[in-house]
Amino acid sequence: MPSVIKSPLMSADNENLQGKRVILGLSGGVDSAVAAILLQQLGADVHALHMTNWEDDDGYCTAAADLQDARQICEQLGIPLHHINFAREYRDRVFSYFLDEYKRGRTPNPDVLCNREIKFGAFREHAKRLGGDLLATGHYARTRVVNDHVQLLKALDLSKDQSYFLHAVSAAALSETVFPLGELQKSEVRDFAREHALPVFDKKDSTGICFIGERPFREFLSTYLPANPGPIKTDDGRIIGEHRGLMYYTLGQRQGLGIGGRRDAGDEPWYVVAKDLQDNVLIVVQGDHPLRYSSALEATECSWIGEIPVELRDGQEFSCNAKIRYRQDDQQCTLVRDEHDRLLVTFSALQTAVAPGQFVVFYAGDQCLGGAVIDRTVCTDDTLRKTG
Repeated sequence: MPSVIKSPLMSADNENLQGKRVILGLSGGVDSAVAAILLQQLGADVHALHMTNWEDDDGYCTAAADLQDARQICEQLGIPLHHINFAREYRDRVFSYFLDEYKRGRTPNPDVLCNREIKFGAFREHAKRLGGDLLATGHYARTRVVNDHVQLLKALDLSKDQSYFLHAVSAAALSETVFPLGELQKSEVRDFAREHALPVFDKKDSTGICFIGERPFREFLSTYLPANPGPIKTDDGRIIGEHRGLMYYTLGQRQGLGIGGRRDAGDEPWYVVAKDLQDNVLIVVQGDHPLRYSSALEATECSWIGEIPVELRDGQEFSCNAKIRYRQDDQQCTLVRDEHDRLLVTFSALQTAVAPGQFVVFYAGDQCLGGAVIDRTVCTDDTLRKTG
């Protein structure tokens, strides 16, 4: 007999879902399918909403197959399936930003904007039109309410935690959302799906940027932005190769530079440390070079879940942890905010591959506080390094 596994919704701290209409974002993957069963087991009136956010039929997009999988899941579970096309909203609110950032020589993370603008923006608005009391998704994250304020927490499976990508979602949206998988391990989710004979129990997890799919990144980007080749230079100005276009490279990159094996350079790898957009130059260094390391960064466009920390509001230094990329361990840091709402983030340990355009996300233990867009980094000699 299929099992009932514990979900965070079974906690006494969560609202009783009996009879409530929950609009579940059903992607057609295993995570949201398991979330649907968990919600059913708790007595929710589950309606699935499948979103189409990209509709180019180019052989790489899996939208049609994902919709078919969603239909099979809903037929098996006996829940209504709604389908909505947000392709226009996605292009206006997410994809245009993605292209603009690459034009500036930066490295954007569209998944953060997709969550804020589409999955917890346009989706949330449509869910209300469907009579939804609450939203649900298959994200690995948790929420809790403390003194009437919602908090975003890391998932218990830290290898799958997605709070980094959810940091810009509004507190209002989070307060209306449940995350059935937040206290589960991914292995438990797979086993549960198999026990319930879900057709997607062994479906491969989606990775990377949704609209690029499995195609080569350079191939995709070149269809929207013209490549502009130029010189690759060392930090002392020597030309050692040619890049294919600054947009194809990110700070800290060591693969795919096409400059390995030089007789005069030894065996140590090369790393990208800067982009000179004015002169169209990619700047690289070799080995354990000081320019690879940053002691601090400046960030803008802050998003806080709830109120800004009181110390920052009062002009004081604030201590917390931070991630400058999704898979990174928490890093100790201090924050200082200026009158223009810019943050200076100073780290206890030197950081590598800090990329402007990416997000720095702040934590206090397992609580995600919010985040900001990395604008520029501070090198180990305290000079500002800027891309764009």
